[in-house]
Amino acid sequence: MPGRKELPSTLERSPKEAQRTWIKAHDSAVEEYGEGRRAHQTAFSALKHKFEKVGDHWERKEGGRKGPSDERAARPRGKGGRSGEGVDENASKEHLYSIARRLDIGGRSRMTKDELLRAIRKANRSETRQARS
Repeated sequence: MPGRKELPSTLERSPKEAQRTWIKAHDSAVEEYGEGRRAHQTAFSALKHKFEKVGDHWERKEGGRKGPSDERAARPRGKGGRSGEGVDENASKEHLYSIARRLDIGGRSRMTKDELLRAIRKANRSETRQARS
């Protein structure tokens, strides 16, 4: 299983179900497109349908909800769109607020939904960098 050898560090710290989802999608994409960036993007897009990035790992979406979490995961390849970097942009503001609280983001009570999304993305990048060092 080539996907297991290429498992990103954020997924190594995630539940087995998230790892299986990524590996299965990655291996299928490798068969279809070959090894490389496209296989990884396809695997992450599949992962974002059930999971969201919280800090330095992936967790099941709020209430077990399924579906694309951002513009890019919802569109076919080559159609553009911005990536939510694993943050579920379709989640409720209350859910995003609870994630921000877990990540200890300051000023979260005064933030709009868009501000919460940006702050969570920034905190996720920071925690992932720290976990890798």
